[in-house]
Amino acid sequence: MPEQTPDEAISAAGAGGPTDLALAEGDSLEKTPGGPGDAGPGTKPQSLWSDAWRDLRRNPVFIISALIILFLVVISIWPQLIASGDPLDCDLGKAQEGSQPGHPFGFDGQGCDVYTRVVYGARNSVTVGICSTLGVALIGSVLGGLAGFFGGWWDAILSRLTDIFFGIPVVLGGLVFLSVVTSSTVWPVIGFIVLLGWPQIARIARGSVITAKHNDYVQAARALGASNGRMMLRHIAPNAVAPVIVVATIALGTYISLEATLSFLGVGLKPPAVSWGIDISAASQYIRNAPHMLLWPAGALAVTVLAFIMLGDAVRDALDPKLR
Repeated sequence: MPEQTPDEAISAAGAGGPTDLALAEGDSLEKTPGGPGDAGPGTKPQSLWSDAWRDLRRNPVFIISALIILFLVVISIWPQLIASGDPLDCDLGKAQEGSQPGHPFGFDGQGCDVYTRVVYGARNSVTVGICSTLGVALIGSVLGGLAGFFGGWWDAILSRLTDIFFGIPVVLGGLVFLSVVTSSTVWPVIGFIVLLGWPQIARIARGSVITAKHNDYVQAARALGASNGRMMLRHIAPNAVAPVIVVATIALGTYISLEATLSFLGVGLKPPAVSWGIDISAASQYIRNAPHMLLWPAGALAVTVLAFIMLGDAVRDALDPKLR
C-alpha cells in the first residue's frame, strides 16, 4: 500500500476541520520534549536573589574573594590562631632586622615582629570597614528611601544636604575632624566615615526607590489600599536594595584604605593601636634600609582592598539584570 502524504492523511481522516487540526497539533506537542524554558508543572519561578546566588557560586572571582575575606574575618576575631606573639612586645636590639626563624617577616624600627603586627592589624582594618559600611548603608538607605518615596520638600532638603557633603574633601575633612580626637580606638574613625559616606548611598537608594515605586505591582498595592509602610517594606525595599548592596560592598574596601590613609597621616588610629596604616607610616622612612617593614603591611592592605572590590564586582554582575 503506497504511503500517504500528510494532506491525504488529513483528508482520509474524515471531517478534517479545525477541531481535527487542533487535536493533531496537540498530539504532536505531547510527543515533543519541552525546551529549556519549559519549567514543568509545580515548578516555582526563580527569584532575582536565587538567580544571583546561582551565578555567584559559579563565579571564580566571587569564590576567591570570598575565601580571602573569610580568612581575614577569622584572623581578625582569633589572630592567635596563626600568630602566637604579642604585637606590642618589642626588642630594640633586633630593630630593622630581616627574616629569622620564627619571625618570617622580620622586625620593624622598634624591634617588633612584623608578622605579628600584620596579623593583628587586620582586626582594626576589618572592623572599620564592616562597621562603617553598615552605618553608611543603614543611614543612607533610610534617608534616601524616604526621600525617593515621599518626594517634595523632604527630597529637596536631602538633595541639598548631600550636595554640601559631597563638596567636603574626604582627606581634608578627616584631618580637621580627627585632629582634635585623642582616642586611639576605631570608633572616631568609623564615625567620621559614616558622617561623610552616607550621602553616596542615599543618592543610590533614592534613585532606586523612585524607579521601583512606579512599577505596576506597587501601583496595584496602592489601589488595593496598602499603607505606605507596607508598600515600602513589602514591595519597594526588596526590589530597590540590590544597587545599595553592590555600592556598599565596593565601598567597604574603600573605607579600609581610607582608614589606612588617615592613620598614615597621623589622625586616624594612634599608637598603641595596631594598624597597617600606622606601620606603613613608621616604615616609610626606612624603605631603603629595611624595605620589608613597608612591603608586608602594604601588601596585606592591597590584598584586602582588592578582595572587597572583587567581591563587589561579582555581586554587581550577579544582581544586574542588564548583564544577564
